[in-house]
Amino acid sequence: MSATPHPYRRRRRTTRFLAAAAGVATVGALVAAMPASAGETGKKPGHQKPGRYQDVQLLSFNDLHGNLEPPAGSSGRVTELQPDGTSKTIDAGGVEYLATHLRQAREGNKYSVTAAGGDMVGASPLISGLFHDEPTIEALNKLDLDVTSVGNHEFDEGAKELGRLQKGGCHPTDGCYVKGKKFKGADFPYLAANVLDEKTKKPILKPYWVWKQNGVKVGFIGVTLEDTPGVVSAEGVKGLKFKDEVETINKYAKELEKQGVKSVVALIHEGGLPASAAYNYDCDSPGGGDGISGPIVDIAKNITPKVDALVTGHTHAAYACTINDPSGKPRTVTSAASFGRLYTDTTLTYDRWTGDIARTSVASANHVVTRTVPKATDMTELITKWNTLAAPIGNKPIGYISGDISNVGTESPIGDLIADAQLAYGKELDPETDLALMNPGGIRAPLTYAAKGAEGDGVVTYAEGFTVQPFANTVNLQNFTGAQLVQVLKEQVTGVNAASPKVLQISKGLTYTLDLTKTGADRVVADSVKLNGAAIDPAATYRVATNSFLAGGGDGFTTLGQGTGDLVGDDDLAALEKYLLANSSATNPIAPPAADRITVVK
Repeated sequence: MSATPHPYRRRRRTTRFLAAAAGVATVGALVAAMPASAGETGKKPGHQKPGRYQDVQLLSFNDLHGNLEPPAGSSGRVTELQPDGTSKTIDAGGVEYLATHLRQAREGNKYSVTAAGGDMVGASPLISGLFHDEPTIEALNKLDLDVTSVGNHEFDEGAKELGRLQKGGCHPTDGCYVKGKKFKGADFPYLAANVLDEKTKKPILKPYWVWKQNGVKVGFIGVTLEDTPGVVSAEGVKGLKFKDEVETINKYAKELEKQGVKSVVALIHEGGLPASAAYNYDCDSPGGGDGISGPIVDIAKNITPKVDALVTGHTHAAYACTINDPSGKPRTVTSAASFGRLYTDTTLTYDRWTGDIARTSVASANHVVTRTVPKATDMTELITKWNTLAAPIGNKPIGYISGDISNVGTESPIGDLIADAQLAYGKELDPETDLALMNPGGIRAPLTYAAKGAEGDGVVTYAEGFTVQPFANTVNLQNFTGAQLVQVLKEQVTGVNAASPKVLQISKGLTYTLDLTKTGADRVVADSVKLNGAAIDPAATYRVATNSFLAGGGDGFTTLGQGTGDLVGDDDLAALEKYLLANSSATNPIAPPAADRITVVK
């Protein structure tokens, strides 16, 4: 396979209704001695021959999820550690600001490449999701993104739709959104090295891409997490096979080396969990990578030393760490949180004599996409254009709240609200419905009291509801025994969810204790599980409402895929809308739920 870049043009969900940036280098052992000459020429003024060492600026971000406008509430803030040990929050995000920050960062850097770690689209707010994420691709083109890996959410609408986002063309069902204009597709390559067509056994998109500038060559290999089928609807990954991340990267690093490309960056849509939520936390203190856990640690330790840096994502965490490669040499591993709130600036010093990165010189830091810089006017125009098209649907009021309904916590207020809405809707479908369960990953944002536009404080618009629940799942009813129900709760903290529990959000009446001081299934105190004050009867049958993703066994809840008496209802957002309209008004708004159904012992 040729290493010649694809000739991409450089610089240049649908519903059923249709100061300066702050940063801190966390390079640990990577700041070792380095030859003094790292400029472009290494010669006196007037000489044009490049010097041996050339600094390459790698700007990166991940998990944008179509957040073109500044995210609301806690989703639009980052935490910053202060010198005195305290912390503060900073409002962050929005592509109008991200564009400005990236453009300012590139100034004076002839050797600059911008890459992303996947989930650029999917689970997007209405402004993008309503139009199958075409607005986000347009924004990324304007951001001069060079390359990205696929993430799991790139498969929300299936491989064919992902191919359309790459190559262009109007949507096969909804057509063209702007009269007379065909969607052009992405100017940058999506990389999917470990996503194979089951029939051809070949990657569905390019496995790698090579950036070239004046003799400098850096290869990029893109993969998504192997467990993508476990976190995406079955229809989205139909006909696809997802291979091991490490094996795939090692294979293509070797292939790139054979083609003379010895400097390699892996774009991996899988990540870690740092010990602190602060973006500038030093996860290399006291030792390299000591402050980070999660899947990326083992992945990083096993990827071939031929790879010089890892740009990661998926966990929505922020870190700039070093983790030793298999040879024991430190290697930078970064993630820029999510929703465009941060970007990472990494310096890779390229050795023209060897064609490789001098890894002792790699330095990396995360920077806040503050909202104190001027907005990029081209992004403002893009947002205005798509908001105008979305307004007739998006501005419709669907409910009223008396305060912020947060999505933060093991049990969150918005989680309770959604579960209650699905229980109420389930009872409409079948009065025998007993309870509802909601996956936390399906809740993408809080509901905020402050007005976003002209709707007024406390008004929930359809657009805001869409941002919270953008997946267009259906509400499904199934029968389970009490023993199965308790097993579902245990699956929150066992199996694939053992290392990072996925705590289901539960409807009113269901209560239990989650003891995080224990291990494995024992963390769910079985005899504490009660429904309306009565202990769960292992032999009794319970009618349970979930969304279609959970009903298919998603997120590791295999027992939820074994229910009986299936009944498929309407869209989950429609259920939330119906609940809000029935239970709130301008004079009697809904109060944030107390989030007191799960007793958490820490």
